[in-house]
Amino acid sequence: MTTVTYTIPAISCGHCPHTIETEVWELRGLQSVKADEATKKVEITFDTPANEATIKALLAEINYPAEGLITL
Repeated sequence: MTTVTYTIPAISCGHCPHTIETEVWELRGLQSVKADEATKKVEITFDTPANEATIKALLAEINYPAEGLITL
């Protein structure tokens, strides 16, 4: 199991975390996803077949691109 935390500068309102959590949760292998409006961060825990590249690609696709990896 891997946990990553990304900065997501595009988080601007209370709807944004809900959208991120709903969309990312659909990836196979996800264990948890928690986005926070105040910190503009999302913490994601996953196993295979999910991976960092897939998660970052999905975030970009839904217009919430990850700016940087905080922790791995």
